[in-house]
Amino acid sequence: MSRHLLAGVFLVGLLLSATASEAPQQLKPFVRGSWQDVLRSHAGRPTLVHFWGVTCGPCKVELPLLGKFMTDHAGVDVVTISADLVPDLPGATRSMLEKAGLWPAENWIFSDGFVERLRFEIDPAWQGDIPRTILISRDGTSTTIEGSAEMKDLENWSDQQLAVKR
Repeated sequence: MSRHLLAGVFLVGLLLSATASEAPQQLKPFVRGSWQDVLRSHAGRPTLVHFWGVTCGPCKVELPLLGKFMTDHAGVDVVTISADLVPDLPGATRSMLEKAGLWPAENWIFSDGFVERLRFEIDPAWQGDIPRTILISRDGTSTTIEGSAEMKDLENWSDQQLAVKR
C-alpha cells in the first residue's frame, strides 16, 4: 500500500512540475519601480520598449509590425507596456499581443490607478500619448519615438546596435 501511495505522490509531483513549466506567460503588473526593473534587467543589451494601448487605433496597426520586427531581430530585446488609461483590460491586451506575435516578448500592463506617476517615472515630460517607443542602446542612451515608429528606422537602429562590438 505504501508503495502505491509513494508512486501516486511521485506521479502527482511530476505532473505538477510539468504543468508549472508549461504555464503560459503572464502580463507583468507595471507599478511604481517597474521602469527601473526593466532598465536593470536589460542593461547592456539593445532594447526596444513599446508603449501602447488596446484602445489606440495606431497601436493596432503597429503591433503586428513590431511582432515581425521581433522575429527578424532576435538580438534586440523587445518589451511591451500596455499604457491604456482604461483599467482592467488584461484579456484584450493578451489577445492583441498574441495576434501580433508579441506574446513571447516581455509584456507589462499598467497596474496602478495613478498612471501619471508611472509615466513620470519613465519620462517626466510624457503626457501619455501612445504609441510611444523608446530605443535603449547597449550603452544606456535612449531615443524616444512619439507616435508610430517607421520600421525602417527601427531596422537601421537595430543594425547599428548589433554592429557594435562589446
